[in-house]
Amino acid sequence: MSDSSSPDFEVVSQIIAMLKPLALDAQKHILTTVCTWLRLPIGAVQPSAQMGFQPPQVGNLPPTSTMDFSPREEISPKHFLLEKDPKTDTEKIACLAYYLTHYRDTPHFKTMDLSLLNTEAAQRKLSNTAYTSNNAVRDGFFTQAPGKGRRQLSALGERYVEALPDREASKVILARLNPKRAKAITRRPHSNGTMSKESHEPENSSPSDI
Repeated sequence: MSDSSSPDFEVVSQIIAMLKPLALDAQKHILTTVCTWLRLPIGAVQPSAQMGFQPPQVGNLPPTSTMDFSPREEISPKHFLLEKDPKTDTEKIACLAYYLTHYRDTPHFKTMDLSLLNTEAAQRKLSNTAYTSNNAVRDGFFTQAPGKGRRQLSALGERYVEALPDREASKVILARLNPKRAKAITRRPHSNGTMSKESHEPENSSPSDI
């Protein structure tokens, strides 16, 4: 790829030219989404070391990009969900958000990111990802993030997922950090078909959340 006349070099040049006007956060979001969709391990490919590739200079783009992706650890999203064993869609989406944050260097995510990762993890399709994401905000698992329609995992959400699959430990964390929602969440229907005393009506979603 050191040959500037090669097709690969031209593709890379075009990608850099299109990403250059965007903010760093937007560049990272786009690249992470593409890698997730193509099922490429982020951080595993280093063209400069493996192929003698030198990034083409476009405008005043510095020779070394400031984008820093965390190496993907040796655990797939499928196995991560299997270990955490989420019982509700809200727990599942919190686990997906945790994986994006800690294994894909994507702390700020959109509904599409969660849906793509859910598919990659070979999980049952969420009935309505936008509704479930809104419910995660209501329950304190998600908070708003910089950027239109983006969210991030809250301290409660992070600690809750880390406690799973120990349900007693997760209940203690929930009761301590969000006591107003603790009883309601534990009474919701689980994937095993257990009926809940509380109706589980999803909140309305906004098109910008997609």
